[in-house]
Amino acid sequence: MQIRKDLSYFGEFGRSGIGYEVQHLLARLTEIMHLDRQHRVVIVGAGNLGSALAGYCGFVLSPFWVVGIFDNNSSKIGRRLWDLEILDVQRLPEANKDLRANMGLIAVPADAAQQAADLLVEGGVRAILNFAPKMLEVRAEVALRNVDLTRELEVLCYFTDVPPAEPED
Repeated sequence: MQIRKDLSYFGEFGRSGIGYEVQHLLARLTEIMHLDRQHRVVIVGAGNLGSALAGYCGFVLSPFWVVGIFDNNSSKIGRRLWDLEILDVQRLPEANKDLRANMGLIAVPADAAQQAADLLVEGGVRAILNFAPKMLEVRAEVALRNVDLTRELEVLCYFTDVPPAEPED
């Protein structure tokens, strides 16, 4: 019942007594979530995590396209990472005029995270996924999600207290 109420927020999908046409529902939900179009993504931080994100093979089958990677380390700037040239993070607002990214991933240490967020917002990015262990402040019109690995592991701890299965005979 709750799913039907939640879906009704976006309009009529199913028919009473019959249910939902799954393909139509999936197509409509994909459209509502804006997953029916390509999203250009930039990464701030070309360290271990940023490098892993830039090379993440899951992006191939998704609407997300990593178009740029930025760092503040002069020994990394100008080098190639996967198929991208690492650019100076201070150039992010200017560079994003050409890259046209609407999403950004922050993969920097905590002390550099707010500056990274500020540069992303200045560059026109409208949504940020923050991997840095720091709460960030952005304007209200910018969507911000924080990935806190410690909190996620704490949630998983709940499931580790499940008694082991009995061995089969």
